[in-house]
Amino acid sequence: MSSPVRRIVLADDHEAIRLGVRSVISSHPDWRVVGEAGDGREALEVVRSVRPDIAIIDYSLPMMNGLELTRAIKKELPRTEVLVFTMHDREDVLAELLTAGARGYLLKSEASKHLLAAVEALSLRRPYFSGNVSQTLLDRFVEMAAREASATALTPREREIVQLIAEGRLNKEIAAILELSIKTVETHRAAAMRKLDLKSTADLVRYAVRNNIIEP
Repeated sequence: MSSPVRRIVLADDHEAIRLGVRSVISSHPDWRVVGEAGDGREALEVVRSVRPDIAIIDYSLPMMNGLELTRAIKKELPRTEVLVFTMHDREDVLAELLTAGARGYLLKSEASKHLLAAVEALSLRRPYFSGNVSQTLLDRFVEMAAREASATALTPREREIVQLIAEGRLNKEIAAILELSIKTVETHRAAAMRKLDLKSTADLVRYAVRNNIIEP
């Protein structure tokens, strides 16, 4: 009896990395790459369209980072497993991804060694994490979950706008990307800065870097 075909979407802003991952995926007879994307918003549209079994996504995607993309995918398509590529071997990053619903975490430096095992695990609905994860991870995970539930947490739209501002986009550009009015963007921006107690765009950029929303 043959194994079921696993349909996979790839999202990374570097075409060479997508090519390498696609090559590995294609070596397995029961895995199919059914969509690719170069930024987070495009990736979400592809995932919505093809409804894959597994989404393999870069943590540092432009437009919508891997954390926000994971949240969006798991909210809309909870059966889609998410494997996140990252350069961050850090417990706070992993804890955030776990809270968002990711079941796989793969360091880019270890991708060639672990990619097949990671996809195999997720295809069986088992978690897979590379890197040195210490015993304190569970405590961090609980702490992150509590923070997510706090009243001061940013809404998904506010987090989206914070990332786009931190990427250097103007309110007018953000309004066009998100299909909102400029006034609505300004309202969300002001709400986010108030919740985070930030006074300037520079403060917001520093916050985004410190909290792994964008790369420095």
